[in-house]
Amino acid sequence: MDALEVIKNVVLALHIIGVASLLGGMLTQMKAMKTGTTKIVPAIFHGAWTMLATGIILVGMDYPLGHPPNNIKISVKLLLLIVIFVISFMNKKKDKLASWVLPTLMVLTIANIVIATTWH
Repeated sequence: MDALEVIKNVVLALHIIGVASLLGGMLTQMKAMKTGTTKIVPAIFHGAWTMLATGIILVGMDYPLGHPPNNIKISVKLLLLIVIFVISFMNKKKDKLASWVLPTLMVLTIANIVIATTWH
């Protein structure tokens, strides 16, 4: 395994940590959904940002490694992640979210994970 592969694996680990942060942040708000007091905790926003940054790096690293990415899959994932990022950014300073925000973020995040793991 050469140095570029090692770097890619480290970036992939950071990408997975971003997914865990995003999903974990939303899961911490599940109880608050019942009372209508949900908010964008820092883990949600920072997880989305981490996923976006590391995802771009991962795609860029595929080319020199000789593994051209599936551009349609990456485009769909990028679109979902941009929507997640925009929704979380627009709502990060609100003390109380609209009832649709957190469920939408959850569905988009889970869709992103399913696409990443099943679409080859």
